[in-house]
Amino acid sequence: MIRLEKRPQPSQGWVIGGPILAVVLTMIAGGVMFAALGSDPLEAIRIIFWDPLFSERFASYSRPQLLVKAGPLILIAIGLSLGFRAGIWNIGAEGQYIVGAICGAGFGLAFYPSESPLIFPGMVLAGLLGGFLWSMIPALLKVYARTNEILVSLLLVYVAEAMLASAATGWLRNPEGSGFPGSRNLSRHPGTNNPELIDGTGMHWGVLAAFIAVIAAYVLMNRHILGYQIKLAGQAPRAARFGGVSPARLVLLCMGASGALAGAAGLFEVSGPAGQITIDFNVGYGFTAIIVAFLGRLNPIGILLAGMLMALTFIGGELAQLMLGLPAPSIQAFQGMLLFFLLALDVLANYRVKWGREAAA
Repeated sequence: MIRLEKRPQPSQGWVIGGPILAVVLTMIAGGVMFAALGSDPLEAIRIIFWDPLFSERFASYSRPQLLVKAGPLILIAIGLSLGFRAGIWNIGAEGQYIVGAICGAGFGLAFYPSESPLIFPGMVLAGLLGGFLWSMIPALLKVYARTNEILVSLLLVYVAEAMLASAATGWLRNPEGSGFPGSRNLSRHPGTNNPELIDGTGMHWGVLAAFIAVIAAYVLMNRHILGYQIKLAGQAPRAARFGGVSPARLVLLCMGASGALAGAAGLFEVSGPAGQITIDFNVGYGFTAIIVAFLGRLNPIGILLAGMLMALTFIGGELAQLMLGLPAPSIQAFQGMLLFFLLALDVLANYRVKWGREAAA
């Protein structure tokens, strides 16, 4: 008989080794899936994890793209990790990402064709504010109406997607676009573009903001009383309340921070790599960032590494689709396997596997 026994303290070995083993198991299970689809599993794994970084044929393009893809994932995941640590589940970062992009793009397009250097900072503030206000809807409903923040934030994603479609085909559509949906291209206009700061690296303002967020979150969680309160609220809610920690204040702070960072990620994306508001602007960064947050163990440094790894699967997955003809859903399933194995192995950090029958009381 197999049973699970609660550990007195989480196993540090499993905490550190769990993500590594999860990646290995994902490669094995993914290889089986790729073989079932008629592709060489070893070649598929090599293309996904090796070729984007070390192949002479692809590396010159793929390496800069690594930072471009990782930036929004890290920025959103850092915000989500604060709430997750406190037991506050913001699952609607995708919607906050979209609204931040719409608000930031709308601000920039309102001043078109001005090339003032003040426009881009204003766009950043508008993106932050848009994501923040969108996250305040589930936060305030949770605090004052006791609603479930998971359901409300998730349902608001579909509202944001409807707003995105309306903006792309209506009030933000390019008047010179011959009727095609989509806004003006922000990345091609000096006043609204998010430029590459160092040529050939992929480093733009959004990537720099992601690194700053990692450092700020690390200091907050390890050197500030608020970080201690967030940890305490997640691990021992009753003790936190007895210690004077306000649950309502934490909900508003954590939801607001995660929404603002998601909104900023949307703005940096729409003014840089994506370039414009389109119907299919959102590519799932808000949902993928949940995997990144847990893969990084809700630790800022871990999230930085996990974001780079997840970005690698994005780039390598695109190469695998191109080189091997793998369907896009198989790459999404491959990324989902990573979260599945991570959560499964996370059980072993808190529980021991015991064999034999439990002794009678």
